[in-house]
Amino acid sequence: MTSEISIRPLTPGDRSAWRPLWRDYLAFYDTNLPDEIYELTFARYTDPARTDMLGWIAWQGGNAVGLVHAIVHAHGWKVAPVTYLQDLFTTPAARGKGVARALIETVYADADAAGRGAVYWLTQTDNTAARALYDRVAVATDFMKYSRS
Repeated sequence: MTSEISIRPLTPGDRSAWRPLWRDYLAFYDTNLPDEIYELTFARYTDPARTDMLGWIAWQGGNAVGLVHAIVHAHGWKVAPVTYLQDLFTTPAARGKGVARALIETVYADADAAGRGAVYWLTQTDNTAARALYDRVAVATDFMKYSRS
């Protein structure tokens, strides 16, 4: 992969490129969702009326090679909303080529332009390859996630 990375907001025409990326991202986390969730999620990320759910897709050499989704929400300790980077995925062939970093920087740029300086995300503790990048572009916290399933 030597061609330039192009990142742009998701559009309704990206459905066929986005779906396998998101499917592979979910598979990485041993998750399989019904088709109606795929449809609902894609519709949310491509609805121009929604300002709380944002999505971008990365292209390189004519191929979709990555995606990032972000959720904007209010925060009880801050005046400005914050950005939660919910999903980040690159194809295996794109890894180590700067695509994930460019996707994170896209989220950072969007947050900065909107006055939302705080951006955060979660990952599994054993996701060492991703954490190597995250340690270069963000600061790890000592918080643990708890969830009611």
